[in-house]
Amino acid sequence: MTDLRAKAFSLSRRGRIAGALSASVAAHADELAHQDAPGSAEAAGGAANWVLSLALQAATYAVPIVAMYNLRATTAVGPNAKVPPNEIWRVDNIASPEIAAEAGYVTPNVNVIYGFGFLDLHEEPVILVVPDSNGRYYMVQIVDMWTNAFAYVGGVATGYQGGIYALVGPGWRGDLPVGVTRIDCPTHWVEIQPRVHVKDQSDLPGARDVLHAIKVTGLAKYTGRPPPDAVTYRYDAPKINTKVASSQMQFVDPLQFWEIFSSAMNENPPPEEEIDLVLPQFKYLGIEFGKPWKREDVSAPILQQMTLAAKAIGPTLMSLLPALGHPANAWIIPPPNVGLAGADYPSRAIVAVFGLTANTPQEAIYYTAVTDGAGQPLTGAKRYAMTFQERTPCIKTIPPGFWSLSA
Repeated sequence: MTDLRAKAFSLSRRGRIAGALSASVAAHADELAHQDAPGSAEAAGGAANWVLSLALQAATYAVPIVAMYNLRATTAVGPNAKVPPNEIWRVDNIASPEIAAEAGYVTPNVNVIYGFGFLDLHEEPVILVVPDSNGRYYMVQIVDMWTNAFAYVGGVATGYQGGIYALVGPGWRGDLPVGVTRIDCPTHWVEIQPRVHVKDQSDLPGARDVLHAIKVTGLAKYTGRPPPDAVTYRYDAPKINTKVASSQMQFVDPLQFWEIFSSAMNENPPPEEEIDLVLPQFKYLGIEFGKPWKREDVSAPILQQMTLAAKAIGPTLMSLLPALGHPANAWIIPPPNVGLAGADYPSRAIVAVFGLTANTPQEAIYYTAVTDGAGQPLTGAKRYAMTFQERTPCIKTIPPGFWSLSA
C-alpha cells in the first residue's frame, strides 16, 4: 500500500512538472524562432523536432480510438448512420469495393458476410443472442474503443450451438436473468462485429439466416421493463477523405484528429495504468486526461508540429506495414498480438490503420502481401499464382473454419 501511495504521489508530481515544461517548450520554441544569436536556428529546429517526435508518439497511441470513433460515426451516430446505437447493421452480401466504401471499412473478407453494431453501455447492459448455426462457421467479435478484441461469442471461443450473453459496461451493478452469460466490457462503447462464413452466391441464403439470427436488445426491454430514456447524441462528425477508409486518418482539418482523440479518450478511458504512466507525457501537447483538448490553448509552434503529426500518421503507419510482422516469400506474417496488442502501441496503430478490428490469432490469422515474389508491387493489371510448395499441417483450419483469399 505504501508503494502504491508513493507511486501515485510521484506520478502526480511528474504531471505538474510536465505541465510546466509544456509551457516552457512552447515559450522557448517561440523565443528561439525570433532570435538571431549563433546556434539559435539549430536550437529552434531541435525543439521543433522534439515536439514533432512527441506528437507522433501521441498520434500513434491515439490512432486506434480515433479510428473507432470514425467507424462509429459511419455506422451508428453520424449524419448518415446505417443504424442507431444498440442495433446491428447487416451487410448481407459478399464484400465488394462498393460495399467496403459504403462501410468505411478496410480489407473486408470475401468469404464472410458482416454485421456492424456500436453498443452504448452507459445506461444498461445489452443482451446478445446468437443462434445454433447447424455447424456453419460464425462468430461475433467484441471490440472496445481502443480496438482490443477482448471477447468473442461463437467461433472457437464458445462454439456454434447458440446462447445468450449480456455485455456489461464499466461500473454497472445489477442482476442478470438466469441463463445469461455476463461479459464485462472495458469501455462504455463497444463494437460488435458478426461474421458468418459464405462460400459463394448460392450459399448466401443460409449465411443470411444465421446473420439475421444474431440479435441485440437492451436489458430492460429483454426483461419486459420500460427502457431508459432515449439519448440524443451530439458527437462532432469527423471530416475526412471519403475516398479512403476512415481509419487512414485523412482529415480535412488535421487538428480535428486531436479533438476527437481527447473527446473519445475521456468518454472511454484507457486502462488505469496507462492513465498513470502513458498519458502524463502528452501534457506537453496540451492533452490531459479528464479535460477537453482545445487548439486555442496550445501555442503556435507546438500546434504546427501537431498538425504535421496528424497529417503524417496515417500514411506513415501504412508504410510501416511490412515491419509489423516478419517477411516470408513476399508474405507478411503477423505478430501474435494482433487484436490484443497490450502496450505495443505501434503494432496496435498499424493494425488499426490497415486492418481495423482485426481478429486475434486464436480466431483468425491474416497473411498480407503488398508485393509479388519478385518484390514488385501487386497490381490489378497482372495475374498471379499462389503456390504451396509443401504441406502446412501446422496451420490447418479447425472445422468449420476455412481458408480465404481476398484482394
